[in-house]
Amino acid sequence: MPYVWTDTSERMSTLRLWPYQSLPAPGFAATILGIFTLSTIPLYGLIGTVLLWGILPFVLAALAATWYALRRNERDRQIVETLTLSADDVHLTREASGTDPQEWHCNRYWTQVNMHTKGGPVPHYVTLSGSGREVEIGAFLSEDERMALYVELDAKIRRIVTP
Repeated sequence: MPYVWTDTSERMSTLRLWPYQSLPAPGFAATILGIFTLSTIPLYGLIGTVLLWGILPFVLAALAATWYALRRNERDRQIVETLTLSADDVHLTREASGTDPQEWHCNRYWTQVNMHTKGGPVPHYVTLSGSGREVEIGAFLSEDERMALYVELDAKIRRIVTP
């Protein structure tokens, strides 16, 4: 799962979440090479003709668009959420590439973990509420991971709240 709990003490835990990265660098290179290779196959019959120069820019434009889309997706998924549960405080920090970190604090006693099975931007939407605000956590996780996160997070908050 793309999250990990770290228990620093009996009454303090840290949760770190990140989106699953399904295309590592070697996979990216293989994808681009495969697209290039397959898209040039129809061009072999046009070598030596004027038609090659008419079609080649479109093939290269499609390859460049694929390159850009994959790199943009990778950059947009550079998100890390860190939730720190301590004896007195619940602190959530969300860091995404290209934006300032977003933070949320709440007294641990008043923190509630909620799961919205319907009506959220994704099914089984997990939120934390308290201090007059409701914030999302792990919206980039898969549905099964969000359900597991809800169970674990609710148990951790209850355990820390009730010594």
